[in-house]
Amino acid sequence: MRLFLRTSLILILFSVMGLAQAVTVEGVRMWPAPDHTRLVFDLNSPVQHSLFVLKSPDRLVIDLKYSHFNGQLPSLANDAFIKHIRYAKRGQNDLRVVLDLKRKIKPKSFVLKPHREYGHRLVVDLIDSTQTKPRKPIRRDTDIQGKPRDVIIAIDAGHGGDDPGAIGRRGTKEKDVVLAIAKKLKVMINKQPGMKAKMIRTGDYYVSLKKRVTKAREAQADLFISIHADAFKDRRAHGSSVFVLSENGASSEVARFLAESENSSDMIGGVTLGNKDDLLKHVLVDMLKDSTMEESHDVAKHMIKGLKGVNRLHKRHVEQAGFRVLKAPDIPSVLIETAFISNSKEERNLRSSKHQKKLARAIFKGTLNYFKNNPPPGTLIALKDRKHRIASGDTMSGIAERYQVSMADIRRANGLKSNKLKIGKTLRIPSYMTNDS
Repeated sequence: MRLFLRTSLILILFSVMGLAQAVTVEGVRMWPAPDHTRLVFDLNSPVQHSLFVLKSPDRLVIDLKYSHFNGQLPSLANDAFIKHIRYAKRGQNDLRVVLDLKRKIKPKSFVLKPHREYGHRLVVDLIDSTQTKPRKPIRRDTDIQGKPRDVIIAIDAGHGGDDPGAIGRRGTKEKDVVLAIAKKLKVMINKQPGMKAKMIRTGDYYVSLKKRVTKAREAQADLFISIHADAFKDRRAHGSSVFVLSENGASSEVARFLAESENSSDMIGGVTLGNKDDLLKHVLVDMLKDSTMEESHDVAKHMIKGLKGVNRLHKRHVEQAGFRVLKAPDIPSVLIETAFISNSKEERNLRSSKHQKKLARAIFKGTLNYFKNNPPPGTLIALKDRKHRIASGDTMSGIAERYQVSMADIRRANGLKSNKLKIGKTLRIPSYMTNDS
């Protein structure tokens, strides 16, 4: 009997080891971001792992139990953190991956279960160790020098990195087209005197939904615009929609479906949606108190007016749903579904740079019209600027002296790069003066 039990235990042990040895690293993907680099190990089954940092020179060592490598390493392409990647067998069954580093980092790792088109994954984040904890933002009515400030618009291109978002029939990825639209919108906003854009995501990398909100608040944004191009189970669905946060469920079946789809972004990125998020836990109370939701509705109405000239509207009214990315407690926030990438015609339009520019222009017009009607106190847009029609013999220095403002202020208020003047053109004369000229 003892012999039988011993033999059975040995067989079970070898069986477990055999299963453990079946872990295959099918490839490694890399997503560089400004403040971190993410490595994603694609696996055929769950893996046990450990990691530690070595110094002189700086290295990160990642050990994977009962694993072997059978894929490709990513191209480093001048990554800010990683100098070189190498791997080798460790003992009989394990795999060791070594990252030669360019700087000191704080490593973070976690495993992800299969989700949608993704299988098992090991995610390793290399975080810049010089990062300081962001201070709580203080909203100012003017800039640091006490002068009128720009209106700040946070532009959030949805998804990114390991999270492609929705994918059209032709393989068009939501993350790519919305980033292209966001970049075009940024250029338009920055050309407008008195307005400044802050990009939440500048490249192809993942940003958690909570961090998107945090980055907007750190920038002291006056408006948060999240840009998307989602899919729906019915490929006939088409048109643009504008959403605000809902307290009481979604306003339609499509709204509910899209919110669930967008909120799953953190499942792909590996964020725990537990109850540790105090900001999001209390957000609705704060939003109601600060009237942020009412302002969001107002913004959304202006956006709809702009978009209806470019694309057919899916709904002519503002929609509501529980989008996590709209939960900034003190910033009016809207989410724009520019089109349905699941619709063949709209996918084709979304691939067009010309159409992307039209969508960006529509969003810009909606933004500008909202702030013209609701200028935040202490901003350049809020000033009732004087006007001066340029006549023959006028000079920039003479106009500046006449109105007791600097030439730099006049150039800035009118988007001018030089002191050259055109007869007949009307100049906006700001109601403030700085020391530079």
